[in-house]
Amino acid sequence: MAQHVARPTVNTPALPAKLPLSAIAPWAAFFGILMLVLLYFVGAEQGATSVVNGADVHEWVHDARHLLGFPCH
Repeated sequence: MAQHVARPTVNTPALPAKLPLSAIAPWAAFFGILMLVLLYFVGAEQGATSVVNGADVHEWVHDARHLLGFPCH
């Protein structure tokens, strides 16, 4: 009488799908520009290159300036 021996199966890990650079580039450019604008408003707004008049932007980003080490006083 023959016995059936179960062989262990080898599970190969699933590889993630490859994204083409043309699909990533527009999003990378968008977020890069967004981060540069954010860095400008946190680090340089209310100075010689001020875009917005008044102290409103300064007050909104005041704590972020201190947290990131930008001088503001």
